[in-house]
Amino acid sequence: MSAEESTERLVLLGSKGGPAVRPGGPWPSSSLLEFGGRVIVIDCGLGVTRALTDAGVGLKALDLIFITHLHSDHVLELGPLIHTAWTAGLATPVTVYGPPGTGLYWQHFCRAMEFDIEIRIVDEGRPDIRDLVSVEEFGEGLVLKDGRLKVTALRVDHPPVTDCFALRFEHGGASVVFSADTAFFPPLAEFARGADLLVHEAMLAEGVERLVARTGNGARLREHLFASHSLAEEAGRIASDAGVKRLVLNHLIPADDPLIGEADWAAAVRKTWAGDLTIARDGLVVGLGGAKAALGEETA
Repeated sequence: MSAEESTERLVLLGSKGGPAVRPGGPWPSSSLLEFGGRVIVIDCGLGVTRALTDAGVGLKALDLIFITHLHSDHVLELGPLIHTAWTAGLATPVTVYGPPGTGLYWQHFCRAMEFDIEIRIVDEGRPDIRDLVSVEEFGEGLVLKDGRLKVTALRVDHPPVTDCFALRFEHGGASVVFSADTAFFPPLAEFARGADLLVHEAMLAEGVERLVARTGNGARLREHLFASHSLAEEAGRIASDAGVKRLVLNHLIPADDPLIGEADWAAAVRKTWAGDLTIARDGLVVGLGGAKAALGEETA
């Protein structure tokens, strides 16, 4: 195993589905993929900046960012992450890959922060952040081919959002697939065929009623959740049909219900998946490339 492969890892920076945060609870969606010598951030929900630093990543190392779709729990902290990295000394280019509309988000963020950006360029001698960042908007198909790193996208079923994409990262024979937010979507199994890791969103039906009662949106929120997200057993079916090596349940709905624990998630997914399983929690590390599981990884 090369030194590059031995350091490869997935860190689940934020493990909950939805934008709300509650005292002592987990944070919204973001992941770190250190893969093929690259530092890759997938989605930028609230809390991503602090979670990256807690994972031991210097913000000046920021390299590639991928946004699966423009729901706030996946994109809210994109601008603040890059800006904070810039104030920490970022001086190398960052490329952001996202669905249509990502460029407009970045333009508006820079406009909102124009006073701060301009004054720091003059007062602190920083490079212009607007010259460091490039945004590449993508659709279905090939997103990036850079040396041995290849990234492809599959449009998934997340109504009413139409531009929502699963992502497959491949390098040196290894592959990691992120489902993004999606209802049960059988074509995802072929997209994830043989992957080393499938990071798939998951929902437990028994927690939805308590979730909508706490949130206060009632029937309309319930309708959205069941139309747009996958039950844990559906995520297991995708993993089984795809023949992946490990299933990682992430973007958990609900993720902060005191009556639901890891055993409940495992019991649901075991109806359809008998293979290696990881249940997400904030900061959890999953080793890649044949490396031993890192401290803090839990499997079932």
